[in-house]
Amino acid sequence: MLHINDLTYRIEGRPLFEQATLAINEGHKVGLVGRNGTGKSTLFRLIKGEISPDDGEINLRKNMKLGVVDQEVPSGPQSLIQTVLDADTERKSLLAEADTATDPMRIAAIHTRLSDIDAYSAEARGASILSGLGFTAQDQLKPCSDFSGGWRMRVALAAMLFAKPDILLLDEPTNYLDVEGAVWLEAHIRKYSGTVFVISHDRDFLNTAVTHIAHLRGGKLVGYTGNYDTFERQLAERNRMDMALMGKQEDERRKLEAFVNRFKAKASKAKQAQSRVKRLEKMQPVATIISDPIAAISLPGPERALSPPIVRFDDVALGYANKTEDPLIVLRNVNQRIDPDDRIGILGKNGQGKSTFAKAIMGELSPLLLNPAKPGFIKRNKKLRIGYFAQHQIDGLNPRASAYDHIVELMPEATEAQRRARLASFGLGLKNAETPAGDLSGGEKARLMFSLIGFHKPHLLVLDEPANHLDIDSRAELIRSLNDYEGAVIVISHDRNLLEAVVDRLWLVDSGRVEPYEGSLDDYRKLQLEKTKADKKQKPTEENSRKRNRQDRARAIQEIAPLKRKTETLEKKITQAQTALAKIDARLATEDLFTINPDEAVTLGQSRAKTEALIESLELDWFAALELYEQAREREGLD
Repeated sequence: MLHINDLTYRIEGRPLFEQATLAINEGHKVGLVGRNGTGKSTLFRLIKGEISPDDGEINLRKNMKLGVVDQEVPSGPQSLIQTVLDADTERKSLLAEADTATDPMRIAAIHTRLSDIDAYSAEARGASILSGLGFTAQDQLKPCSDFSGGWRMRVALAAMLFAKPDILLLDEPTNYLDVEGAVWLEAHIRKYSGTVFVISHDRDFLNTAVTHIAHLRGGKLVGYTGNYDTFERQLAERNRMDMALMGKQEDERRKLEAFVNRFKAKASKAKQAQSRVKRLEKMQPVATIISDPIAAISLPGPERALSPPIVRFDDVALGYANKTEDPLIVLRNVNQRIDPDDRIGILGKNGQGKSTFAKAIMGELSPLLLNPAKPGFIKRNKKLRIGYFAQHQIDGLNPRASAYDHIVELMPEATEAQRRARLASFGLGLKNAETPAGDLSGGEKARLMFSLIGFHKPHLLVLDEPANHLDIDSRAELIRSLNDYEGAVIVISHDRNLLEAVVDRLWLVDSGRVEPYEGSLDDYRKLQLEKTKADKKQKPTEENSRKRNRQDRARAIQEIAPLKRKTETLEKKITQAQTALAKIDARLATEDLFTINPDEAVTLGQSRAKTEALIESLELDWFAALELYEQAREREGLD
């Protein structure tokens, strides 16, 4: 399916891949893992042919259909469902040809092929994919331009999944999904008939969706069978064996060096000493894969805890007011409290109000006054300091200012050494500290944001998808840091591993309410899978229920094709006769025709009578043929 052979690629002289080799077989679901900056996205660009390797080759099976999510997300006036349907270019082309084809044999061949590629269930399949990724039936009819960039990325993902390519290349597909969308995607990938090669740092996703792991480290690719947990165990065992072998090798090296040093001056032992020197020269060091140290993420807690509650919601309605229209109400009757030691995970589909709730906690959104007699209110401790992490804040970093420049604003009185020490504690060393924020990687920007939000030792951290740009090791470091942090934490995340490790209770934002969720994340995941199954059972629509199965439909279309052809032929003949009649009438209207050329006038009059009679006869035939054709379509359920 996909073979990478001795791949070498350099960026500005620095080797990113050195004779890397990997084989992916048909039907495999492979997760590509590795630290940020090791070249995972570059490997995808090489596979897609956007860049060329310096050496080696990448071989794809001939005529293989490669599926990728384009960076240019759909944004035009076309509806979501139509955007997804158009992704199957073969289906689109065949349907267009079916509208214009006149040869009955070609018509039959077209509809047979449409049946083979499951074209008649396309709308149901496309709607199912969009629904799984969080779009309602009403959303699917709206134009792409009505949605934000993150939602349009979902549309692009849906379109690619609908096209069913032989191999899917997915780069962090869960980054713009909620928990529900991620659960659906995991299930979809597991049963996908093709091959999947996916970059992901979502441990739970890699444990659930993939069958193999490809580990990229030090320019090499190593394949492992199993999910991420299995890979980690195999990697640890390999590392342990390599360390044991390295220990034996070092013991042997010391013994050889001791012998050489002791006997190299003695003539009687010179030959043996020389032999041991050669053995030392030929001894290759064991290529151990000791884990690289990961830079710490330090989130200092408050110096003094506040009295509970630090935030309290009493009968609050949240939404967005408009001076000329009624307010848009997102959440109603919110009655919750946050205490100094709370660890709360927020669940709920995108669009249900999670971010609205987070803004209200932050004080960026005030309660709506729906009932002046009973106004709701949000009470915060006057000394409360909040650290807020969200995607829009990362995007809001000054792209021209370096990480050091950002820290200078927070530490104007500090020495340069103190400022750099602060950045270094977050993994932003000398090189990265001077790089403009716009040129930092997503993971580096995230680390800078953690440094900024933790600077004032907040009492409460509100984290909206904090792990999106972090690799798996950095996510583990974030978990360690949050567990060491001595304040309250509110986490909105699709990363179930992060939620399970950090939070101790869950709130569900759904149907305009914020309520405690008493189950576990496993319970919630099972609930989403059950909803997906239930939706599939209800999928047959009124239109689809009137249609026969695909084979019957193809047969019916082939049978009524001659009726359609007859009506079209009669329409053309009527048009031709009407054109001829118009020409006769134009000639008869010639001034003095009957005086100058009476014979021609008589002939034209006779022709006109015959043409009128022909049109009348053709119209009668056309009405009869059309009635038969429409009856056949209705009988076969093809309306």
